[in-house]
Amino acid sequence: MTNARTPRGPRLTKPQRQHRIQRLLEDQAVSTQEQLVDLLAADGVVATQATVSRDLEDLGAIKVRVPGGETVYAVPAMPKDAVAPEEHLRRVCSEWVVEVAHSHNLVVLRTPPGSAHVVGSALDRTGLPDVLGTVAGDDTVLLVIAETSTGQSVAHRISDLAGL
Repeated sequence: MTNARTPRGPRLTKPQRQHRIQRLLEDQAVSTQEQLVDLLAADGVVATQATVSRDLEDLGAIKVRVPGGETVYAVPAMPKDAVAPEEHLRRVCSEWVVEVAHSHNLVVLRTPPGSAHVVGSALDRTGLPDVLGTVAGDDTVLLVIAETSTGQSVAHRISDLAGL
């Protein structure tokens, strides 16, 4: 018999581990960090209580009271149609977007080297209704715009947010 804390597969990256934690919290009531460490271990994921604590903080997990009075961890759900505060996107764009161009239903954002993922992530989290998706490279973010809009209108909006 193997020890439950022995990894049975490839080591997970931080985002993979945090995704697994979020799924565990959605699927069952977890009241302590130690319980979460044990659940991860049963799933073949080795993590310390300190690591789990940082992951819960990164995920924005909070303790909520469930029927019966017990408190359990939960990650507040962001509705799919919710828009993150535009001020956050404005701050990210003003700090990292240095050039905006467009063509038909595409928008290209230029950033300093190594910064495109920051802008792409902020756009993904904001959920602009006209943006179908983003692809971030090292210093370039490509936005695919919905047919109901234009690359030009989205480019102007992002230019305004960036102060360009």
